[in-house]
Amino acid sequence: MIGMEEEVKPNLSQYQGLTSSVSGVSSARGHGSVTGGSNLSGDAYRRQHEITVTGDEVPQPFSSFESTGFPSELLREVHNAGFSAPTPIQAQSWPIALQGRDIVAIAKTGSGKTLGYLVPGFMHIKRCRNDSQMGPTVLVLSPTRELATQIQDEAQKFGGSSRITCTCLYGGAPKGPQLREIERGVDIVVATPGRLNDILEMRRVSLQQVSYLVLDEADRMLDMGFEPQIRKIVKEVPTRRQTLMYTATWPREVRKIAADLLVNPVQVNIGNIDELVANKSITQNVEVLAPMVKHRRLEQILRSQEPGSKIIVFCSTKKMCDQLARNLSQFGAASIHGDKSQADRDYVLGQFRSGRSPVLVATDVAARGLDIKDIRVVINYDFPTGVEDYVHRIGRTGRAGATGLAFTFFGDQDSKHASDLIKVLEGANQQVPAELREMASRGGGMGRPRRWAPSSGGYDGEHGGRTDSGYGGRDGGRGGRGISTSSSWHEKSGGRGYGHESSDRNDRGFHDSYDTGRSRSRSPDRLNSASGRDHSPVLSFHELMMKRNQQ
Repeated sequence: MIGMEEEVKPNLSQYQGLTSSVSGVSSARGHGSVTGGSNLSGDAYRRQHEITVTGDEVPQPFSSFESTGFPSELLREVHNAGFSAPTPIQAQSWPIALQGRDIVAIAKTGSGKTLGYLVPGFMHIKRCRNDSQMGPTVLVLSPTRELATQIQDEAQKFGGSSRITCTCLYGGAPKGPQLREIERGVDIVVATPGRLNDILEMRRVSLQQVSYLVLDEADRMLDMGFEPQIRKIVKEVPTRRQTLMYTATWPREVRKIAADLLVNPVQVNIGNIDELVANKSITQNVEVLAPMVKHRRLEQILRSQEPGSKIIVFCSTKKMCDQLARNLSQFGAASIHGDKSQADRDYVLGQFRSGRSPVLVATDVAARGLDIKDIRVVINYDFPTGVEDYVHRIGRTGRAGATGLAFTFFGDQDSKHASDLIKVLEGANQQVPAELREMASRGGGMGRPRRWAPSSGGYDGEHGGRTDSGYGGRDGGRGGRGISTSSSWHEKSGGRGYGHESSDRNDRGFHDSYDTGRSRSRSPDRLNSASGRDHSPVLSFHELMMKRNQQ
């Protein structure tokens, strides 16, 4: 990537008012004043928003949209969307991206990371003035179909008035319409790795004009299963490019891989990056249960919620997912997992968003990429394969400033995660069940297993492990785990301590093949029919819900 400066770095003077905003770049210590006439200095703004930066001469954050110097049509779209000021990750990463520099941006889900990389991408496209029929200028890679389509929606919403075109390439849908959109010409391609590699092998798309490469949910994109596919794609992208990685967590396992793809990156962290924490707006209830009582307890929790409340129930296997949805049909439940077609997944999500199916039973395919603001309760029927996935799952609730409620069933088979789970609960000032502490004292959770097995297959359909090929990258900045997700204890007997929303966007999970329908079930089905169920409250709930949906 030598010589990237000449080809990628923008001429900041092209942007109205931008030269004065970023010409006084600062060191990573953040000396100087925040751009845009804020009363806060750069140091004070970063302290207030818990921003830490690592890199040479990092520019000051933008405190307002006006201080960015972005075109009026783009600012109009932003204001029309109801945003009054950049989020911290946007404020700090925008001036860095506008300098054409590589970035690792770590912030909790729901913090505005999508616009964090899209808006500088729009500016990059306008500056490059490439022929869109020769291929895209911006490439965004995403781990899931749902997240990919949401990124496309954002790109069209905020880039439409600037006449920026975008298409989305993902598996589970016919290739024909996607190929036709590419042929018509697009500025931005948002893609899942498997489908993009398929189209690359068909020689139906060229990435030779890509000079702005984004890995969204970069921690998952650099998962050992995705790594071979990412490397195949990157080989098709010119080495003279700008690479941006946006993520909620930054595990040590993936930093070395990321270093292959980055050149002298600036790392931006929002919040605590050294510990995995949960959103403190979420009340976490962990219940140590035997498998045979889980279903009965699940029904009790569902009955205790207000009619029509949106609830996600996570389980480990696709078979269990379908079975639970059938058994919970009286609650209006529907299931989603990687074996379902894209049309089925879109339909189920539409029913869930509208409230017609207020209970969504899902594998971890729904732990990331679900931008649904009013999910009231998350229930972990099966504990996930790691505590990081737990934090991502519960982050589906308590979004955009609201409070949320999470229930987690924990059994003896999960004991190896006890110590890590206790740390998350204590870090969020939650009550820790005595049974959980006892599990940990018996040795549960002593040493976290590797989250990615070298032999795991690619989620988009290719197998792969580590490859030795590199791309001339240099060591990235120091990493950390940055997620903002925590909570407070809620009594087991109730189930109403929720209601508003905090922020948490895309969450982690990898039981399912994201771009194909391959099963990667990691734990046996554990559905045990509960006897003696009292159905009268259920029927009452169902009648109220159906009447509400008919109005």
